[in-house]
Amino acid sequence: MSHHDLSHRDLHSEQGPRPGEHRHRSAQPVIKVHDIAWLEFEKPDLAAAEVFARAFGFSVTHRSAHELNLRGALPGSPCVIIRKGEGSRFVGPAFRAAATTDLLRLAEATGTKARRLPEHLGGLSVDVREPAGALVRVVADTIEHPALETQPVHTFNFGATTDRANRTQRPPRAPAVVERLGHVVLQTTRYLASLDWYLDHLGLIVSDFLYFPGQRHRGPTMSFIRCDRGDTLADHHTLAMTLGPRNRYVHSAYQVADLDALAAGGEHLKDLGYHHSWGIGRHIQGSQIFDYWRDPDGFLVEHFSDGDLFDASLEPGWAEMTASGLAQWGPPATADFLGIAPGRESLLEALSMTTALRTDNEFDLTRLLGLMKVARS
Repeated sequence: MSHHDLSHRDLHSEQGPRPGEHRHRSAQPVIKVHDIAWLEFEKPDLAAAEVFARAFGFSVTHRSAHELNLRGALPGSPCVIIRKGEGSRFVGPAFRAAATTDLLRLAEATGTKARRLPEHLGGLSVDVREPAGALVRVVADTIEHPALETQPVHTFNFGATTDRANRTQRPPRAPAVVERLGHVVLQTTRYLASLDWYLDHLGLIVSDFLYFPGQRHRGPTMSFIRCDRGDTLADHHTLAMTLGPRNRYVHSAYQVADLDALAAGGEHLKDLGYHHSWGIGRHIQGSQIFDYWRDPDGFLVEHFSDGDLFDASLEPGWAEMTASGLAQWGPPATADFLGIAPGRESLLEALSMTTALRTDNEFDLTRLLGLMKVARS
């Protein structure tokens, strides 16, 4: 077997937990959220945000001088809410409770109150803070917009099958129609505390743990977390959390029909001059085919297709966190995707490392050295 074969096999090694390692679910969570609902941002230029959003494949459900609501084609609430702000910032995620009674139970457990959402969203919201201070919304009874037209999944002639006869294959070089919000990835200085909070309060369960090279004994530093729907399948991860020197948004992911929709949609974005970050490839944790882009405000957004779906019975996997372990195939992860390309974001990250090492959190010198190994691996 060649060296390449060996390294490729090692990339896919999936191990279970060892005795005494982190619990991957809460025995008695306050509630079990059903899904992620939407993400909230502030941006100074809503017009430019809308132009990119339409090119990326969103549709608009609400527009005013102060707010823009974006949706996917599958029925449901908006999946992105952008409000006008002086600068660009990620406000926080909103998760959907299975019922209003769950929302009220969460409010009581956290000493907060349910509030009515604006008329164009409908329903109720409970706003809470997780241990690192990040805002988390849980909503219920929001307006469900009816389905829009989606892109048809292509018919393939693979192997001995001939499902497409006397017909050509011509995927349109057009926006990839976003179907729905899949997940958000967040970085936190208090990873274990934040992770436990999500498991205990929202009933999320871990699909995969990652740990810094040579530091498994110190516990995980990233987790891919899904909704607990019992026997009903859920995305491999609705939320992913990773330890880092500051609290920040990393990226969010939006499902499209298939590889052709993703690739042709990417060509459309490229033609319009938008910034391609990394792709096309296939992830390991979650298995999604992916392609990453930067919006005009610098936020990283992902088109994905063909992700894993798990019910609540699967136990978590454990693997070492490496840059090369981000994909089964595709180009190497770029400096832009890894956040180490020269620019404002990498400068903020570098400056925050000094602060993080001096303050009370989980990001210490050993963790910093581990993170530096990840970027080089």
